[in-house]
Amino acid sequence: FAYSEAQKTIDAKKGKMAVELSLLNQIAKILRKTRFQNGSINFESNEVKFVLDEKNNPIDVYFKTPLGSNHLVEEFMLLTNKTVAEHIERVKKEVGSFVYRVHSNPDSDKIKSLNNVIKKFGLSIKNKNPKTICASLNSLLKKTRGSAEQKLVDTLVVRSMAKAVYTTNNIGHYGLGFDYYSHFTSPIRRYPDLIVHRLLTAVLSGEKTINKTILEKLCKHCSEREKVASQAERDSVKYMQVKFLQNKIGNSYSGVVSGVTEWGLYVEIADNGCEGLVKINSLKDDHYIYQEKEYALIGYRTKNIYQLGQKVKICIKRADLKRKQLDFVLI
Repeated sequence: FAYSEAQKTIDAKKGKMAVELSLLNQIAKILRKTRFQNGSINFESNEVKFVLDEKNNPIDVYFKTPLGSNHLVEEFMLLTNKTVAEHIERVKKEVGSFVYRVHSNPDSDKIKSLNNVIKKFGLSIKNKNPKTICASLNSLLKKTRGSAEQKLVDTLVVRSMAKAVYTTNNIGHYGLGFDYYSHFTSPIRRYPDLIVHRLLTAVLSGEKTINKTILEKLCKHCSEREKVASQAERDSVKYMQVKFLQNKIGNSYSGVVSGVTEWGLYVEIADNGCEGLVKINSLKDDHYIYQEKEYALIGYRTKNIYQLGQKVKICIKRADLKRKQLDFVLI
């Protein structure tokens, strides 16, 4: 099935394999609920997609929201990855070394910084220990969903998180709330999954697995290449966004401040997720000073504030396709 086909069958409760899909969906919902109760952090993100013409030029941009069928597959993939890692842990003596997908605890300084920002909105995080932080983050994300503060909170929570990496040294996966986790389910597109398949095959066949030093070197390489691949994906989306807006110079849009730096404000257009820079020297009404801990630019004389998550209106000033850059001005 395509995800949309499976979703139609689940919703209609009839069609090809309707009984099986319905059962899987019920199990997935239980798995999902249990996962969040056990400490998994509930991040919701919308994927940016493009509508292309016959010449592959973008003619529209939209957000792809996940369907229930996406969550269904996600839960069973997570369960599979966890099950493989747990099995390896049980036969550790025979294995010697293995590729884990690990995620360390949030940065305590960043959590403190997040607390300082959100207390203005009457919100807070209990940062007694990793478990209470996790419960507080989930509560915070739930409370602010659909609110004016959502963009600010979502961005700061993501920034407080460490980057998940591959390693032979298991420390668990904080974001998922799993003690043992690996990547097993996508060997046609992720090399670490292929390594895990080979290691598992070796274990099941009673063969010796690869030397830990060599395996750790491979893990480091895979983590580095993952960063490169993620950046390439971001760059390709940025390129198409600039291409989409390059003929819309002078148009105005509503947006939200998605980043604050000493050189200006990054603003994400609400309708299509396209992001551009409002240069600090384009803010003519005052001399603005970057306050890193406040995630804000503050006017020296007027005390006017532009803060992460704030709603603004912008006009497109320039679109540089070669550099993949959009310049905005506030209106």
